[in-house]
This record gives sequence, structure tokens and C-alpha cells, in this order.
Amino acid sequence: MSAESSTYSTFDHKAFLKTLTNLPGVYRMLDEEGNILYVGKARDLKRRVSSYFSRSLNRRIQLMVSKINTIEVTVTHTEAEALILENNLIKSLKPRYNVLLRDDKSYPYIFLSDEDFPRLAFHRGPRRLKGRYFGPYPNAGSMRETLQLMQKLFPIRQCEDAFFRNRSRPCLQYQIKRCTAPCVDLVSVDDYAADVEDAALFLDGKTSEVINSLVAKMEAASAVLEFETAARYRDQIATLQRVQERQYVSGERGNLDIVVCVVKESTACVQVFFIRNGRNLGNKAFFPKAPEDEGERSVLSAFLAQYYLDKPVPQEIIVNCRPDDQRLLEEVFSRQEKRQISIKNQVRSERARWLKMAVNNAELALSSRLASKAGIQKRFEALQTALMLDETPSRMECFDISHTGGEKTVASCVVFDQQGPLKSDYRRFNIEGIQGGDDYAAMQQALNRRYSRIQAGEGVLPDILFIDGGKGQLNAAHQVLEELAVGGVLLVGVAKGVDRKAGLEQLFLLEKETPIILPADSPALHLIQHIRDESHRFAITGHRQRRDKSRKQSPLEAVPGIGPKRRQKLLKHFGGIQGIARAGIEDLSRIDGISALLAQQIYEAFHAEG
Repeated sequence: MSAESSTYSTFDHKAFLKTLTNLPGVYRMLDEEGNILYVGKARDLKRRVSSYFSRSLNRRIQLMVSKINTIEVTVTHTEAEALILENNLIKSLKPRYNVLLRDDKSYPYIFLSDEDFPRLAFHRGPRRLKGRYFGPYPNAGSMRETLQLMQKLFPIRQCEDAFFRNRSRPCLQYQIKRCTAPCVDLVSVDDYAADVEDAALFLDGKTSEVINSLVAKMEAASAVLEFETAARYRDQIATLQRVQERQYVSGERGNLDIVVCVVKESTACVQVFFIRNGRNLGNKAFFPKAPEDEGERSVLSAFLAQYYLDKPVPQEIIVNCRPDDQRLLEEVFSRQEKRQISIKNQVRSERARWLKMAVNNAELALSSRLASKAGIQKRFEALQTALMLDETPSRMECFDISHTGGEKTVASCVVFDQQGPLKSDYRRFNIEGIQGGDDYAAMQQALNRRYSRIQAGEGVLPDILFIDGGKGQLNAAHQVLEELAVGGVLLVGVAKGVDRKAGLEQLFLLEKETPIILPADSPALHLIQHIRDESHRFAITGHRQRRDKSRKQSPLEAVPGIGPKRRQKLLKHFGGIQGIARAGIEDLSRIDGISALLAQQIYEAFHAEG
């Protein structure tokens, strides 16, 4: 039997090709069990399909062709229609031998509501609400970073409507000058509208106009001797100028994406930089599933089609290599957007620098993925599926509480990213001023301290916040985040299951009545157990250290007014702690520098009950 007949023995390609048309269309290759092997499009179906049986093929294509049992064809009017149909079929059928974009979720926007006192908020999904949408942002992290920046620049509310409508006094955001408290009428509609207008201009990329407006307001305030108001405008202008220097792309005014592809060790990474209105909104790495030996040009071409069809396309897309089907992609995107879209890979000066930076980012992301520890990346992807998230989480935090009978309560916060535990970001909180054993109050105090600092710019918000506990702890945490106007963070309560055995954990979400229970062998559950156990360990260690320190502490150290010098004088006079403990009030008051009142306090410190 010849090599050709052994390769194509299950499919009579010669008979099939005689019936095939030269029109454009889409072809689907199926194996003997009816599974889709590959979906492709062609300007000339007969010529394209014939090439699989007549030319020299690489090992991967040979293997695919050897499995063909039948080929189905759909004829289209144009090659552009074929590209759109091919993309839809790839997304729905996920053929084994196609390049597949696995992260094809909707992207986050900043939403500015249309009402008397508009709200700035995180938004993902269909844009049905009345108002303005700014973005898209590459991921939730970059969008949250912008919202945090907006709180510092423009005092516009970010709280949920239910929280806003039920206030009788200003919340913490007003106290730290992040909001003007429209909920209790401490700002007029017109003054609030002026801040909203400036915020919208900033999000539209018109920062220079905002700065000019603020300069005029500052000068007007100075002219009428309102120096405190003028100083506030001055600080706002300085912050905006710093943001402008950091975020704006030199020489750019419009919208463009920089899309680069790097392939190494049969793994592909596509890096996308989002530039809107001249502002760099951030970047995102994608890892499409690509067959072995697939080149950068073909991966990039498949990515562009799957990524941009049915999504807003910027006016320009800058790429690091000329994609297959460049002309066709430009035609389809232009028709979709009803304006000219161009794809360029030959750029100069500032754009060339940005392109090089994007390639460096893609290479670093790919190297990191290939060196990923113990499959943690797979655990993150499994968690995304288990919690039905729109994107793979990149940062998670978990809180736990530890005490002994309410004594010396300590809360822990541990942080994980896609490399594992991020120990430099771990934090402990010594809990004070609550009733011993009140875990809800302890959790709220720790969260308040943690996220007040983050909202003030001293850290980064996580994608997911895990709370060790069930519905009660979850609701307590939600109250704190609502009060602080923290949005875009998924809250998950992790409760121990029946008999408190590992593997039976229940996951509580605010919007779900019933808990999620993952299989004991779930990689997502293993990741949750890891971060939960790490927070438990960190809390217990901190509590024991605090408790042991207090038990070893001399009673003298708890007496106000007894510093190192007086302590040394007492120890020297009475020969040690035991001598001080046996001394009476009169004996103590004879020491130089120890008043009768201080002697009384020292005596009580050693003889207090309990």
C-alpha cells in the first residue's frame, strides 16, 4: 500500500474533490465519530481543500488529514462572509486543530449613570443602562485602578444606588474627601454636575481641557481670597499633570490597539495594549490554544478574527508580524465598524518603541507561563470556571480571625497571585475595642483598616476576596466594602462542611441562595484550600506571638507614667519584680519620682483580681 493511500484510506478525497465548487465558503473536517477536527474558510473551496491532499504537509497536518472521515461544506457569497461564519463555528465547536481563543469574555467598562447625582461604577456585559460607558479596559485590575484614581481626582460617588438612597449621614468617603455627600444634600446639583463634567472629559482623554478648567477655577478662587478652595484645585491640577505624564502616549490622540504574538515551545502568547483617546488603559496577555508547529502569523490572524469580530474595533491595530488574511481582516472589520480600519506592522519612532515594549511583555508572560509552579495556572483557570468569572483572577486575598477565648484577637490577610503566595503583601491586624470573641466585629475592623488604606492609594484591590466563614461573615464583609465604596471585588465565603472535613467546603456568594460545593479533587478547590489554610496559619502565628508577648510582659509596662528610667529605679531599689510585688503603697511612694497616685496604680497592677 502506498504512503498516500495509507494516509487517506478512510476518506475518498478524489471523489469528494470532483463534486466541490470553486466558490467561497467554509469547510468542516470530521472524524469517523462525527467530532469536528478543523474548521477553515476559503476564497476557492476546491483549491483550498485540494491542497490538503496534494502538497507536502507537516506532521501535524498529516495526522489531522489521516483522521478525516467526511468533509462538510457551506458556500457563502463572499470570502468576508466565510471569515465571519468560520469564526462563529470555531467559537461554538472548538475544533481540536484550530487556534482557539480561550478567554473570549466581555470586557469591563467604567459606567457613568444618567441621573441628578450620577454614579461611577464597574460594568461588564450588555450596555443597556442609560448613561455613558468608557473603555473597554483590558481587565478588571486596570479598570479598578482607574476608578481608584477617579476617587482622588473627582469627588463623585461610586456607591451602589441602594446604599446611596438610604443614607441619613455622610459615609466615610465624605470624611476622607473622596465624595461630596450628595446622598444627604451637602452638594448642589450644579456643583456636582461640574465635577461629573470634568470626570467625563478626563475619561474621554481630554485632560488638558480639564486642567485648563481647573486653572481658571483656581485663579477665580484666589481672586476672592478663597485660598483653601484654590489649594484644592492646585493639588488636583498637580495630580492630573502627573497622570498625564504617566498614561498618555506621545503623539497619539485616537484609538489603537497594539497586538503582538510570540510562540515558543508550542505555546503562544498574544499581548494586547489598549490605547483610547491617546491614553494607555493597560495591557492583557492571552494564551490561545494553538496546534503544534503553528506559526506566529497564523496564530495572530486567528486571534484577530476571534477577538474583534462582534467587538468594537479601534481605528488602527499595530502588529509585530503581518497576519495571514490581513487584507480580508481589514475589509471585514471596516464593514463591521462602518469606517476604515487598518492593520499595520511597519511603524516608526514612538510607535516602534511601544511595539517593542509589547513584544517584551509577551516574551516575559510566555516565559512565566512556561515556568509556572506546580500547575498553579491550571488551578486559577479551574477557579475561573468554577465561579463562572469573565476572566482568570490575577490577585486574591483571604482573611481569617484567630484568638483564644477572645484574648488578643489577630486578623490575617494573605495575598496570592498567579505565581502563588505573595508574602511581601501579607498583613496582620491586632484587633482592639471589640467584645472578646466577636468574630464579625473583628472581621469588619480588619477589612475596614485594610481597604481604607487601599482606597487611599496604599495598595491594589484584589479580584477575589475570600472570607473564612459562611453567610454571616460574608454579609459583614459586604457591609464594609459597601461603606468604603469598593466595587468590582468578588466576595466568597469559605465555610467548612460537614464534620469540618477538608474537601467538603461550601462556597457562599452574595447573589446565590445555595452554596457551591466543588468535587474533592477539583483543582479550584485545592487552590481555595491553599489560600484559606495559609490565612489560617498566618493568623494563628500572629495570635500566638501577641498572646505570648502579653503573658511575658511585666505588669510595670502596663502602668501609665512608668518609663524605662522609673522602671529601672524600682527594680534596683526592691531587688526585682518579686520585691516590687510584695511592696505596699507607702513603700512605693518613698521612691523619688513616684507619687502617691502612681504608687497606687503600681500596687493595683500587681494585685488586681484575675
